[in-house]
Amino acid sequence: MYTHILITTDGSELAQKGVDHGLTLAKNLGSKVTVITVTEPYPLNSPATMASWSDAQQKHADAALSLAKKAASRIGVSVEPVQAFGESPAEAIVETAAERGCDLIVMASHGRRGVSRLLLGSQTAEVVHYSKAPVLVVR
Repeated sequence: MYTHILITTDGSELAQKGVDHGLTLAKNLGSKVTVITVTEPYPLNSPATMASWSDAQQKHADAALSLAKKAASRIGVSVEPVQAFGESPAEAIVETAAERGCDLIVMASHGRRGVSRLLLGSQTAEVVHYSKAPVLVVR
């Protein structure tokens, strides 16, 4: 049914529920898995230096992808980790899914990217709206 699943994560507890659900689905279907986290660019109004921002963002991305890789390893699924960069995580997710030929996107209803994303999660809503592939939203 689904041969290549793109699973999104931001390293949050809720995102990990989406990761776990997507990995279990992939294992049951024998699907290829790509796990993505998106790093947003340095905000010009940040009190942090560009170097400290980049370092912190890289550590966050590495930690998020590491959690997903460990979860995959526990259930015997191999994953390809991807760190994408962009001002809009939703755009990066949709573009990555299209570029890699993913036929399903699995993501949590919201992660930890700010108060403005607490209802369904604006990034999740955008992915649902713009993706040509089906999107499975995990709560």
